[in-house]
Amino acid sequence: MIGEISRNRSATTSLNKNILKVKPKFFSKILRCEESVINISKHAQKRLDSRNLQLENDDILQLSAAMSELKSKGSKESLLIYKNMGIIANVQNRTIITVMNTKKLKTVTNIDSTKFIN
Repeated sequence: MIGEISRNRSATTSLNKNILKVKPKFFSKILRCEESVINISKHAQKRLDSRNLQLENDDILQLSAAMSELKSKGSKESLLIYKNMGIIANVQNRTIITVMNTKKLKTVTNIDSTKFIN
């Protein structure tokens, strides 16, 4: 029994060393995934549904890249013009606040930046 415990303990120690070796790469991968996540508020989801607007996976990637760029430049609340949509987003929280059709877009207040996404 004691022999088993010491063997298991050395296996655990060896396993922990391997985890420590992999951990930084895994952590950076998690960070990259977190940086591509965009939250959609309940209000924004209602607006998407009621205005018959859709965001696909490719759209989310485009918006994510735009938010990352805006965040690196210090933006907080931004208007993103993408396809036929005007999207108000909290860049710091990576959250879409509301969405409207660009045909209905007239005046926008309380933003500090605008990004046109092709």
